[in-house]
Amino acid sequence: MTAEPAHDVSAFADQVQQTLDAFVDEQAIRLAALGPDATLLLDEARIALSGGKRLRAAFCWWGHQAVAEPTDPAALLRACAALEVLHASALVHDDYMDASDTRRGRPATHRAFAAHHRSLGLPGDPEQYGAATAILLGDLLLTWADELLRRCGLPLERVGPALDVFDLCRSEVVAGQFLDVSVQARGKADVTTAMTVLRFKSAKYSIERPLHIGAALAGATPEQLEALTGYGLPLGEAFQLRDDQLGVFGDPAVTGKPAGDDLVEGKRTVLVAHTLAALESADHDRLDSALGTALTDAEVEELRGLIRDSGAAERVEELIDELTTTSLRALEEGPFRAEARGPLRQLADAATRRTL
Repeated sequence: MTAEPAHDVSAFADQVQQTLDAFVDEQAIRLAALGPDATLLLDEARIALSGGKRLRAAFCWWGHQAVAEPTDPAALLRACAALEVLHASALVHDDYMDASDTRRGRPATHRAFAAHHRSLGLPGDPEQYGAATAILLGDLLLTWADELLRRCGLPLERVGPALDVFDLCRSEVVAGQFLDVSVQARGKADVTTAMTVLRFKSAKYSIERPLHIGAALAGATPEQLEALTGYGLPLGEAFQLRDDQLGVFGDPAVTGKPAGDDLVEGKRTVLVAHTLAALESADHDRLDSALGTALTDAEVEELRGLIRDSGAAERVEELIDELTTTSLRALEEGPFRAEARGPLRQLADAATRRTL
């Protein structure tokens, strides 16, 4: 029996990084006339585009492979890398909206530039300078994502349909992000609402749409795109549910975020919604009032205990398993090339089995 091909996570991530580095080098040449301030922004862009498992790019790559063998792997790699630029844009904006202090173990962009402003003793408000920088960097990265896909080097008749999906993807992310902001402002969300936020803010753009973009670049039919949704959408939901678990129970050494960061930020996730629905009055009010406030390590551990004792963490784990099973069933039943099935199973495991 011939062994199924595997997805080499490390080698692929290196290839994506090299592609992104080369793209930023091109941008640096184009923007050189703007001087040292532009260089400062480009240096931060390089940081924003560094690191990570490159799962979105990988799903784009194997979405193409599920439909057809690539005819120009280098061009396809540039198209896949565009998903990572979109992701970086979303993270920069998300960190500012959530008032996050860190990203991957270093200061978030708005915090880093506020500190830079202070270190130089500049006039004006350091926080405003940091906020403006984060907004502009996120916008620049969003522009670059479109440019990198549009100029990837594949034929226009293939890039055009992929750009149509990319347009939809970006609209879903922005609208999903606003839904999340609105939910946080209201200070409440039931499980259904939390799942809607999860689906449009993260699940679709993390897995389903990257698969669709890769498949569109391969000339996929509507039936093939729909089959990829059967695999990608439940897997994307499971992926974000795992992220929500990590946001409460994750090891800071693994996540690059402080312990219980989602609790401090007051995120009304599916995990929190299940917890609040299960808690008795006093415990319900304790968790509800504590969300989004400065918490000591002891208070974070207390709230973690309430979540565990409510059964919500266990319920979310069950839901992750159910969604992953649905996804893998669709993968086995779908009209996909045999060469892609093994790597797509491997990616499903990577997306949902991250360590707490």
